[in-house]
Amino acid sequence: MPQELIISISGMRGLIGQNLFPQTAAAYGCAFGTFLKQRYAGSSKPSVAVGRDSRPSGQMLFSAVAAGLTAVGIDVVDLGICSTPGVGIMVRHLKCAGGVVITASHNPTPYNGIKLLLDNGISPPREMAEQIIRLYRDRQFVPTDALGCGNVRASDQTHQVHLEKVLAIVKKDMIASKRFKVVLDSVNGAGGTVSRMLLEALGCRVVYMNADPTGLFAHTPEPTAENLTTLCQKAAETGADIGFAQDPDADRLAIVDENGTYIGEEFTLAFAAKHVFSQIKGTAAANLSTSRMIDDIAAQAGCRVIRTSVGEANVANAMMQNQCVIGGEGNGGIIDLRVSPVRDSLVGMAMVLQLMADTGKTVSQLAAQMGGYCMYKAKYPTDKACAEAIIEKAKAVFADSAINTSDGCRFDLPDGWIHIRTSNTEPIMRIIIETKNPETRDNYLEKIETIRKSIV
Repeated sequence: MPQELIISISGMRGLIGQNLFPQTAAAYGCAFGTFLKQRYAGSSKPSVAVGRDSRPSGQMLFSAVAAGLTAVGIDVVDLGICSTPGVGIMVRHLKCAGGVVITASHNPTPYNGIKLLLDNGISPPREMAEQIIRLYRDRQFVPTDALGCGNVRASDQTHQVHLEKVLAIVKKDMIASKRFKVVLDSVNGAGGTVSRMLLEALGCRVVYMNADPTGLFAHTPEPTAENLTTLCQKAAETGADIGFAQDPDADRLAIVDENGTYIGEEFTLAFAAKHVFSQIKGTAAANLSTSRMIDDIAAQAGCRVIRTSVGEANVANAMMQNQCVIGGEGNGGIIDLRVSPVRDSLVGMAMVLQLMADTGKTVSQLAAQMGGYCMYKAKYPTDKACAEAIIEKAKAVFADSAINTSDGCRFDLPDGWIHIRTSNTEPIMRIIIETKNPETRDNYLEKIETIRKSIV
């Protein structure tokens, strides 16, 4: 059965030519533009910064979204191919009323999507997102006349502005003195160019993989272990100190150690928090699906962690409300408010290299110091009804746990936790299990699989 276009609080995502068309994107642009005009009624003509990842369909969707925005009287700043954090930074730098990122994140090339940002660089909260969705579904927008149409202009500042902000939060000369050898896999996405600028500015000797932003991804683009075997081999063969892997829009970062071993995305936030807490005492924020490593690191530093629902905007809002010094998600997304309230793989790279420079330790040594957990992540095609049925049965099976239903359902047990939730961007259910030992993890997994199979 053909997939339906997904429209949620996280934006719009679909398959080009199957459920996502130029007229779809134009109408969504009209809806967002109408929302902004209502929000800024009485002020001068609002502007929106629009950037895209490297997918071949990106230019088409940009043209359609720009047509929708300008049709209702919004000016557009074309940022070209750039990272998602780059767009978030430029929205604030250019004092735009909002931003649009044309990306399908870690999904394969046939997919694309449209992510919306407010003037603070963060995705709209639920009530605003639902308002935009209603405008889109009901076609409640009025195109302006010929004299009121918005204009489109280009900006080529994004990479430089992004680079300067990231370099400002680390000790550039200290990192450069170490001459770290880095293998970088940018999966032919939007992050290759600016990441090259960053690593060279930090004095790294870099081996580049899949750097050209063609959008023809050299491997399945989600930066998970099974998709990064070539990066692992290259890191080991070249004697690298570390390997970095980005997703197509460069807001996530996975790490490979000096032995060519994939240590994953969860360690990205753990390493970043370790570095930040060694410099600043404060509060961190992380979502419900993130490893307990960050809680351990915070506790060692005399700090605390605020937990939020999954989603960059949820973490970013908690960070701003609580003046957090670091935050992010277990998918390798790091947020530092000094740079931007957006997950940023460049921030992750800079902080991990700074931690290595400060401690003199290898990646494997750092991981061994803060590890000790076993994690399992899986995703299954399903609908919300099946996921809810699975959660209800799990509540009975894990009745002795502390249950948090703010985002799907998280079960906290003395020896681990389980999180079951549906995705806002894909027709899937995610299951994450983390325990102190593999036997407990496998026991929990067997129980969840029994429940899942009895329903699906």
